[in-house]
Amino acid sequence: MLEASLIRKAWTIAAIGGFLTASGQAQTVDRAAAYYHYSLGHMYADLASQNGSADYIKKAIENYKLAIKEDPQTPMLSEELSELYIQTGRLREAQSDAEEALKANPNDINAHRMLGRIYTRQIGDSQDHRIDEGMLKKSVDEYKKITELDPKDTDSWLMLGRLEKVAQNSVEAQHAYKKALEIDPDNEDALTGLAMVYADLGDTTQAADLLKKLAAKNPTPRSLQALAAAYEQMHEYALAAETLKRTLELSPPNATELKRFLAADLRKATQLQEALKVYQDLVTEEPSDAESYLRISNIYTQLRDFAKAREAEDKARAIEPNNLEIRYNEVVILESEGKMSEATGRLKEILDTTAKKNYTKEERDNRIILLERLSGFYSLNDQIEPAVEALRQVAELDHDQDAAMAAKIVLTYRLGKDLTKAQREADAALKKWPEDRALRASRADVLADMGQTDAAAAEMRKLLDGKSDLEIYLELAGQIYDRGRKFDEEAKALDAAEKLAVSKEDKIGIWFQRGAMYEKMKKIDLAEVEFRKILEVSPDYAPALNYLGYMLADRNVKLAEALTLITKALDLEPNSGAYLDSLGWVYFKMNRLPEAEENLRQALLRTPRDATVHDHMGDVLLRESKVKEAIAQWQLSLQEFEKSLPADVDPGDVAKVKSKLEAARVRLAKEGNPKN
Repeated sequence: MLEASLIRKAWTIAAIGGFLTASGQAQTVDRAAAYYHYSLGHMYADLASQNGSADYIKKAIENYKLAIKEDPQTPMLSEELSELYIQTGRLREAQSDAEEALKANPNDINAHRMLGRIYTRQIGDSQDHRIDEGMLKKSVDEYKKITELDPKDTDSWLMLGRLEKVAQNSVEAQHAYKKALEIDPDNEDALTGLAMVYADLGDTTQAADLLKKLAAKNPTPRSLQALAAAYEQMHEYALAAETLKRTLELSPPNATELKRFLAADLRKATQLQEALKVYQDLVTEEPSDAESYLRISNIYTQLRDFAKAREAEDKARAIEPNNLEIRYNEVVILESEGKMSEATGRLKEILDTTAKKNYTKEERDNRIILLERLSGFYSLNDQIEPAVEALRQVAELDHDQDAAMAAKIVLTYRLGKDLTKAQREADAALKKWPEDRALRASRADVLADMGQTDAAAAEMRKLLDGKSDLEIYLELAGQIYDRGRKFDEEAKALDAAEKLAVSKEDKIGIWFQRGAMYEKMKKIDLAEVEFRKILEVSPDYAPALNYLGYMLADRNVKLAEALTLITKALDLEPNSGAYLDSLGWVYFKMNRLPEAEENLRQALLRTPRDATVHDHMGDVLLRESKVKEAIAQWQLSLQEFEKSLPADVDPGDVAKVKSKLEAARVRLAKEGNPKN
């Protein structure tokens, strides 16, 4: 409820000028009577909050209604009445009252305000982050009506902007925020909201300019925190960290909380040593801070200092021995060490020891995450059936995910090169959920794996409906045409996707796919342009850092830059087998053979079925004169090529490995018999 000073402020604002009713007719406003009933309503609401009396709630509602009747133009009254309905769980009653009022007067602004707040409160479940699209539309419609009836209502324009942003209507959100700024040019929420819309549209320059002006004009803890939050939403974590440092210089009351945000942003900006220092300061201030010890462990894991990672984890576990995230951290350390078998066993142990008949929503959600992770581990270890079983357990826990898990099972069989089971699973699932788009796309992917590119493309094109076409064009390009090496068609699909792309993330995905396409077409210069374009707008995009670094290394050019790019990618994703392979390859090109061998061995621990990694290891071992070991690696490479799907194999790559293997056998024979 509002404090007395805010109540007086609201009435001062309401007292300025004459009032009009919603229908535009002049009405005498009895502010004294309104204030009297408001005070009674406020008092009864406070009493009800203390003892839960239904009688007090009823009296509070009655008096709020009388206050609104005496003064229908003060938004605060309907807002507090709406909040009372919400807090006491009387949403149906509130909605019914508002709808009855609108039957009598369709322009009753207080009824619209009440409906707007009621609908808005029901848009999403904060626990599972699901959006009720129906409630969202109703909320938008109500706030459109409110702003039509009261064009000077800044708060309603702000709410409309937020709702349009949630609905991903960027143009409408932009319009609403600009309307709010016409009324109040210095409104921090409107400036921040408008900046976020610009960020969604990919105009990060204009977004940042707005936020900088806001912080420069009013560098308060609130404005700086808003700026930092905006930078975080834009994934500009280094800028967010710098802004939080400025905020902490003002000694805000929530300094400890801000230090946590600062450390998190520094981690995301890969400023690991700075982040480590902040977390160490936090545990010095509060020795029982298990979360900070956990983050210290995470950082040491990224830095590959596993002894210190375990030391910090032990401290976190001593404080909170049953904390699931802390227990899972041991799995992360083992995975980072390349001990995939031990990591898999430890993860299964966590799942076994936390199994029960019934789960809370949070327990269920955590278990689903862990089961999907276990499935991924099994899949990497070529244990396809256990991987599938883990996904089936997810479906048993949450039947809303039945179709989604079926699609993932299809993918798992595809990764295991078992197309018969993949197709059978897809066909069976589509009989149950014939309209599920993910399953239909999965079925098309299986056709592409089988080399039926045209049939796969035809199936995928059936999903184009004008609503989710961007993702379909991307799927057509990356999963169908790319694998069928129909690069002209892939280019057209990417061009169509780019026309639909709005967000920076969507554009980056398209540029990345186009760069990969050019690389496969041997148009390396064009590929480099695409990857550098990505890094201009998103310097920490690990896939582009790795791909560009690998291309440079493969061409044996700009090796120092290649090393920097790939190292940064690994700092961001330290457990990536692909990135470790790239690092090993650049070290090979630099003739730093011990480092090359070590990183390629780490890559093989994570991706043991990758023919290219085995090929690279063969090259390193041969240069180290370990001819027998090199031969073994090339034999493994050819075996993996044979197991691969035709769409995943470049015949030229196979021919090169065969040539190297034959030459190595000849060399071994000569070394074994010098007289020859």
